[in-house]
Amino acid sequence: MELTILFPVLNEHLRLESGIDRCVEYVRKNVQIPCRMVIVDNGSDDDTPEIGKALSEKYEEVSYLRIEERGVGIAFKTGVLAADTDIVGYMDIDLSTDLKYLSKMIEMFEERESLQYVNGSRFSKASDTKGRKWYRKITSAGLVFILKHYLGMKATDALCGFTFLRTKAAKELVEKCSDDKGWFYTVEMLLRAERAGMEIEDMPVEWVEDYNTTVNVGKTIKNYLRRIKMLKRRFKAEDAEKN
Repeated sequence: MELTILFPVLNEHLRLESGIDRCVEYVRKNVQIPCRMVIVDNGSDDDTPEIGKALSEKYEEVSYLRIEERGVGIAFKTGVLAADTDIVGYMDIDLSTDLKYLSKMIEMFEERESLQYVNGSRFSKASDTKGRKWYRKITSAGLVFILKHYLGMKATDALCGFTFLRTKAAKELVEKCSDDKGWFYTVEMLLRAERAGMEIEDMPVEWVEDYNTTVNVGKTIKNYLRRIKMLKRRFKAEDAEKN
């Protein structure tokens, strides 16, 4: 079994080097399978490209991939389509999810052949979340509530920043997903995996808030609400075609 970890980044010059250094150190000490790390730079206009290229030269496990379109969704999609390992997924470069869950995730895939998707969750009863800002708690919980009651989501979280799939399953889902380029792409992928009946592990994690986040909360919420309405209509049309 081989693993590809995607790190979508946009203007992450403050966190990129430390995130990759920490991940490489952890993987070399604790991960027993071949592991590739891909920095997917989606349109940075700071010195992220120079740092990313330097890291790819520093570590044999690390590569740098540049795309000109901005958005986590397009970065994730591009990385999935380029992956040729057994497992592919992404982590936020701030490493908010404790790195020990990489080992736990790998064990799950090795022990359960039927498992297709591991979804990190901040909101599982067994999760341990620290430093979460009150307004981000409200917006995240609100999004989960809407996804559950409006789109029937079964998972307890959709945007933990820790998602891994068997590569074959990931590519199948990419073929079905919309052209959204932002964060909502990963939400749609999870919902489509549920609709397809894939075996999904909703994995509790230890998660720490990063106060230097570059996410525009207001803009992100507006995009989520618009995309939720669009996806609801699309699911309804797809269900009608089946019937």
